[in-house]
Amino acid sequence: MGGEREAEVRAGGGVVVRDGGGRIEVVLVHRPRYDDWSLPKGKLEPGESFEAGALREVEEETGFRCELGDELSPISYHDRKGRLKIVRYWAMSVLDGEFTPNEEVDVLEWLPLGTAAERLDYEHDRKLLSELPAAGEL
Repeated sequence: MGGEREAEVRAGGGVVVRDGGGRIEVVLVHRPRYDDWSLPKGKLEPGESFEAGALREVEEETGFRCELGDELSPISYHDRKGRLKIVRYWAMSVLDGEFTPNEEVDVLEWLPLGTAAERLDYEHDRKLLSELPAAGEL
């Protein structure tokens, strides 16, 4: 029968950064459903652009309304259901908002790059951190 291969999954996300006193800090989120630490991201809605989806998903998971910075390298991998997942990320800075724990994300932490890299559960997330600008460029 047709449709044996499911369509690819498209997602957008952000590496949300701030100047933490001369050093870059990034947001990591803990997802209780998977018990993992990751960068905020999520699936695009039908007809939604990667940029709009990335901003929406970051706001839904963190409570922060952000602005897009530079696009980082796209990531692709097979999700838990074996589907190809393509995720495009942008460096982002916070405009306003406040984190409130929710069903998707129960903990949010601002961490220096080195600590964040150690905490992240996925190698593809760690690689994105190396693409961030120096703190003086934020």
